[in-house]
This record gives sequence, structure tokens and C-alpha cells, in this order.
Amino acid sequence: MTLPYTAVLYDLDGTIADSAPAITASLAFTIEQLGLPVPPQAEMLAWVGPPLPQSFEVRLGLSGDRLVEAMRVYRAHYLAHGALDSPIFPGVRELMAAVHAAGLPTSTATSKPETPATRILETHDLLQYLDLVTGASDDEVRNTKADVVAEALRRLGERGVDLSRPVLIGDRHHDVEGAAVHGVPTIMAGWGYGDEAEHVGAVAVAATPADVAVLLGVPLRGAA
Repeated sequence: MTLPYTAVLYDLDGTIADSAPAITASLAFTIEQLGLPVPPQAEMLAWVGPPLPQSFEVRLGLSGDRLVEAMRVYRAHYLAHGALDSPIFPGVRELMAAVHAAGLPTSTATSKPETPATRILETHDLLQYLDLVTGASDDEVRNTKADVVAEALRRLGERGVDLSRPVLIGDRHHDVEGAAVHGVPTIMAGWGYGDEAEHVGAVAVAATPADVAVLLGVPLRGAA
């Protein structure tokens, strides 16, 4: 049977891992250290997913040395206190296992830098279901979703992967927009952080990881 897609890219925050509480806690700490008023929790949820330097620039007006300092404080706090405290969404492990068992090549395509992304995946024993971990560079020079998707496709291509029909699993509008730059469709993770308005442009919206498995044409273990 021919599967509808030839390679799968996974977003991380809001798709694989419920990382919002840890991210927003580190954001609150960082903003407080900068001497700025800390936004309400609901407002900070909008920061989860997009590239963080971009959020500091757009939402707080930071630039230059001030932006560099904000990122330094955030990274140190997040790596020390939050990176490994992000639970995996229910059903995602089973989805990733099913995709791997079906022989579909996989990579992450996350705006999170690769070091904390790898630590999270390793802590939850999910690296076994991935061929590659691709994310923002640790210096965040590569940080837009379009750039990360391009890098994931490049690395998979170097391995000889068929990239005629790749797909991204993500939860925010920047996932849809970044993947579209490269002609990659996005299946929206309805359990993630994006609201309905952010689903515009997605090829499909999946309420659960099991629904994603159906869209990918891969059987879940124990499913009929």
C-alpha cells in the first residue's frame, strides 16, 4: 500500500511536548530580571511556538545587547529548571512509534534550539522514533520555521529520503506558513496551543494523535 506521505516532520512545543508551563515560567523569570512588567499567563502562551528572539523583539521591543541579555537569561533558566519538565501529550508516543514502524523517515522541525530539544526527546525516550532532530541552531541564527523546515529537508535529502510528499505535524500558524514556503503541507495538532484561526491553510486538523495516524495511513498498535 502506498502511503499518502513519504516523510514526516514534527513540531515539538505544543505538538509532541506540553512545554508551555516550563516556557512561560522561564519567560516570567527573564522579563522580571529585565525589570519589565510580567504579562499575564494567558498572554505569554502566545509566545510558545514562534522563535523566541522574534517574540522578544515584537512583544517587548528588545534589540541589540538587550535582546542578547534576554536570551542569555532565558536559556540559562530554562535549561536549569524547565527543559526536562515538559510532559508528552497523551497518544503522541504511540503515534511516533507507529510512524517509525511503518518505515516513514522522520525529523523534528522545531523552533526550539537543538540542544534542549534533544534533551527533552531523550528524557522521554523518543529519539528511537526519529531519524533526525532538527531545530533552531543553538545560537538561534537559524530560528524561523521556514529555515528549520529547509534544514530538516536538507538533512533528510542527504540520507536519500524520498521528499516528493513530506508533511509537517504542527500546532501554530507559523508552522503552516513556514512549511508552505517549501511546499510542505501541515496537519494541525488540534490538541496543541493554536486556536481555530491558526488552522487556516492546514491540509487537515487532527483532534488527537490517533487521528494523525489515520491521515498518515499508519496503524496504531492495538488498533483493528
